[in-house]
Amino acid sequence: MNGSSFASPPGVVCRIEFRREKGRLVVHVAGRLTEAQVPDLLEASAKAAEPPLLELNELVSADAVGLDALWRLEERGAELIALPEFLRLKLQVLARDPKR
Repeated sequence: MNGSSFASPPGVVCRIEFRREKGRLVVHVAGRLTEAQVPDLLEASAKAAEPPLLELNELVSADAVGLDALWRLEERGAELIALPEFLRLKLQVLARDPKR
């Protein structure tokens, strides 16, 4: 996974890159995280020996599936770095949802 990234489907602007720093998986997500990219994000994160570090300073938006994936990853111990505040607020709403 060192330095790898996944191509986005046509019309979707999202880049997911993976690298290792001090043995830990670091996932950099840029653009719009949508349902189309979630399987790649979850698959790579599941293969990590420990919860990954997600760099989200270039994340512009996330659809409902993308937000749910971020919430689940954080619940499993992933560290979300530089998550835009409006997305953090949406994750907090998800966390309070009694249907979960």
